[in-house]
Amino acid sequence: MSYLLKPSLLVMSMALAACSLNPDYARPNAPIPASYPVTTEAEAATAPNSWQQYFTEPELQRVIAVALENNRDLRITALRIEEARAQYGIQRADRLPAVNGTLSYERSKTIFAQGQTFEADMYRVGLGISDFELDFFGRVKSLSTAALEEYFATEEAKQTARTSLIAEVAVAYLNVRTLTERQAIAQDTLASREVSLARIQRRFNAGIDTAIDLKTAEVQQEATRASLAALRREQLQAVNALVLLVGDQNLHIASDEPLDTLNFAALPIGLPSELIERRPDIRAAEHKLLAANANIGAARAAFFPRVQLTTNIGLVNEHFSKLFSGSSSRAWAFTPQLTLPIFNHGRNQANLDLVSVRKNISVAEYEKTIQIAFSEVSDVLLARTQLEEEIAAQSKVTAGERERLRLATRRYDMGISSYLELLDAQRSLFDSEQMLVQLKQLSLSNSINLFKVLGGEWKV
Repeated sequence: MSYLLKPSLLVMSMALAACSLNPDYARPNAPIPASYPVTTEAEAATAPNSWQQYFTEPELQRVIAVALENNRDLRITALRIEEARAQYGIQRADRLPAVNGTLSYERSKTIFAQGQTFEADMYRVGLGISDFELDFFGRVKSLSTAALEEYFATEEAKQTARTSLIAEVAVAYLNVRTLTERQAIAQDTLASREVSLARIQRRFNAGIDTAIDLKTAEVQQEATRASLAALRREQLQAVNALVLLVGDQNLHIASDEPLDTLNFAALPIGLPSELIERRPDIRAAEHKLLAANANIGAARAAFFPRVQLTTNIGLVNEHFSKLFSGSSSRAWAFTPQLTLPIFNHGRNQANLDLVSVRKNISVAEYEKTIQIAFSEVSDVLLARTQLEEEIAAQSKVTAGERERLRLATRRYDMGISSYLELLDAQRSLFDSEQMLVQLKQLSLSNSINLFKVLGGEWKV
C-alpha cells in the first residue's frame, strides 16, 4: 500500500510546485501630471478611515446608515461578490486532487468459441482520484490566480458602489435641506408681501396710492405664493427621491437647520499618484489587469503536454454481502495520461492572441480610469475655489440688497419714492437670497463630491 502511494505523492508534490508561464507584471505608468492644477491647504488633514469621520452631522449619519443597510443596488453588489468568491473557490479546488468514494456493480456474460457461456457478477468498492491534472506548466494555477484577481476586483467594485451610495445619499439629503431653507425664505417673503399689501390697501383707501400700485402688490403676493408652492412640490419630490435611495419608506428628516450649520471635515488632497492607492475603481482596474496577465500564462501552458492522473484502490467480490469481509480481493489502478497538443486548427494560438489583446484592453482601461480620476479631482478643486469666491461676493450682494430694501421701505413710508422702487428692492432681495442658498448648496455638493473622487473611506 505505502509502496503504491509513493509515486502518487511524488507527482502531486511536483504539481503543487509547478512553474508559471505568466508574463512578468509591471504596473503601467500613470498617464497624468505630477500635480493638480489648483493647490490646496488641506494637505495636513487626517485621512478618513470611515465616512462618519467626514460626514459629522448626526442626522446625515443616521440617513446614510439606513441607506447602507437597505439600499437594493448595494445589496446586489454584495451578492456579486459572493458569486465571485464562489467562482474562485471552484477554480482553486481544481489545484488539489478530489478523492471520491466509488461503489459499482458489473454483470457480464462471455461466450466462448465452443458455444459455452459464462456469466459473472462483480461488486467493487474503493477510493480514488479521477482525472487530476498535474500542473507542471502552471495552467491550473494561472486560472486560479485569474479567478482570485477577478474576485479582488469585485471586492473593490463593492467599495466603489458603497462610496457612490454614500455620496448620492448626502447629495439627496442636501437637496432636501436646501429646498427646506428656500421654502423658509419664500415663506418670509410672502409674509412681508402680505404686510405690504395691507399697507398699500390702507394708503389706497386714504387716496395716497393708486389702483395700479394696489394691483401690483396683489400680483406680487400671488407670485410669491406660487413660488412657495413650487418649492414645496420640489421638496416633496426631493424627499421621495431620498426615500427611494435609502430604501426605507418610513424615513423622516428631522433637521431643518440652515445650510450654514452643515459642514464636513477637511480632506488631505495629496498628489495625483496617490489616487492609485486610494480609489477603489483604480484598484479594481489593476486587479482585472492582473487577471488578464494570469490568463496569458494559462493560454501559454496550453501549448505544452497535459498530464492527468486517475488512481483507485479498493475491494472486489462477486457477492455484495461478502464485499467487506476478509474474502474480498484487493484491487488498485494507477493510470497516468499524457495529452500532447499536435494539431487543433490553431485554436491554442488564437486563444493566446485573444487573451493578449484582452490584456492590452485592460491596460488601456486601467490608464483611462486613472485619467478620469485625475480629471474628477481637478474639476472639484477648480470648482471649490470659484464657488468660495462666488459665495463671498453673493453674500455681499445679499447684504446690500437687504439694506437697500430697508432704505426703500423708509423712503416709501415717508412718501419720497414710489411703490415701484420698493417693489424692485423686494424682488432683488428675494432673488439674491435664493441665489445665495443655491450657491451654498453647490459648494456643499462639491465637498461631497470631493469625498467621492478621492476614494471615500481610505485603506492606504
